[in-house]
Amino acid sequence: MNPAPTYSITTYGCQMNKNDSERMAGLLSSLGFSETPDESAADLIIVNTCSVRQSAEDRVYGSQEKYLEYKKTKPDMIVAVTGCMPGRDKAKEFKKRLPGTDLYFPTPEMVHLPRWIAELRPELVNSESLEADYLKIHPLRAPSAQAYLTIQTGCNKFCTYCVVPYARGLERNRPAAEILQEARELIAHGVIEITLLGQTVNSYRATDPETFSNENPYKDHFAALLWEMNQLPGLARLHWTAAHPISMTDEVIDALALPKQVNYLHLPVQSGNNEVLRRMNRKYTREQFLDVINKVKARRPGIALGSDIIVGFPGETREQFNETLSLYTEVDFDISYNAQYSPRSGTLGVKLYPDDVSKEEKRDRWDELQSLMEAISLKKNQAFVEKTVSVLVDKVDNGYASGQSREMKLTRFRSADANLVGKIVPVSVTVVKSWVLEGELSTTEA
Repeated sequence: MNPAPTYSITTYGCQMNKNDSERMAGLLSSLGFSETPDESAADLIIVNTCSVRQSAEDRVYGSQEKYLEYKKTKPDMIVAVTGCMPGRDKAKEFKKRLPGTDLYFPTPEMVHLPRWIAELRPELVNSESLEADYLKIHPLRAPSAQAYLTIQTGCNKFCTYCVVPYARGLERNRPAAEILQEARELIAHGVIEITLLGQTVNSYRATDPETFSNENPYKDHFAALLWEMNQLPGLARLHWTAAHPISMTDEVIDALALPKQVNYLHLPVQSGNNEVLRRMNRKYTREQFLDVINKVKARRPGIALGSDIIVGFPGETREQFNETLSLYTEVDFDISYNAQYSPRSGTLGVKLYPDDVSKEEKRDRWDELQSLMEAISLKKNQAFVEKTVSVLVDKVDNGYASGQSREMKLTRFRSADANLVGKIVPVSVTVVKSWVLEGELSTTEA
């Protein structure tokens, strides 16, 4: 009997890419493939790409020599590149720089993998059956108490710096019934924390609103979905990312107080200056963003806040950057994921605005924002000293257990008990750093 064909998947980018890789693993498993830790020996290598930054694409180009080397000893190896990079490469210009790649396709076309593999190596598959919608493919996940659940793909916002509408297409929302069924299956397999994923997740609109129960108090479809998720027995925590400020309706804000919602909201602002926001096509002003934040804080006092910020966007002056610093301080964010503007071919930003902020200035602004973030994070974490936080343990290593609090803060404590992994435990905080809460296992619930 021939051994099972093998695959290896390398994933770059966001949580949605990770979830897409789980779907591809599920599809390959259904075809009889098994995963191998030895990439060089795999029958099929899949590279799931990110296209948000040039550096992410450069890593894919740089990997080609390695695959060409593998093929010298395993000439029938299939190398596939998928994800956002081919998704936005409509003219296949990037493909010309990938000499070691056999298959090159955007994410939704993963449904064709059985046929494509059969065409290249018919001995590897015994089925060419296709699933019409890749979101219906069951992901193959490693056993864990946490899971990502994609509810939406694509985007209609067309921010001028962003490749997502070109890479993933326009916004498409999954039926609520399908989402809730996948959530129930996850819970049945031991998942107690689910993170809902979407490009602008809170703009979700159900194709089957009749699925929502008569007792559901919300008209906004995303808020209604959050309420339904909160009714699922066995689910302890619910998180979602990434939200868009213009879709933070009063009902979505109200749903932040639902009992299973983590005590954290990630709300990208990108800039604190109205002119920069206009050029980014973010569709809100600084004042409107702050109004949303004030409503969020009023509905859920003490909620931890995260954001995404781009520095050095075309035309951004020093004074405009200073407004980003002042907004950061005014909001009092717990964390932000800061990026230096990177021109992306095909976006409106490249067509409309010259990249006129120097690399040195971008780096200086990034450093300044990072320093401010770390100082505020440390200050805010001081409030947790002598407090008890609720931690979902995801690792026990070298005598320490660690996991995320409900505020999505990394927390660790001394323990060698591997049985704690996947459990929610109270931890009394004794020492804090900018990015870590340290403490000891407590007998008092958070």
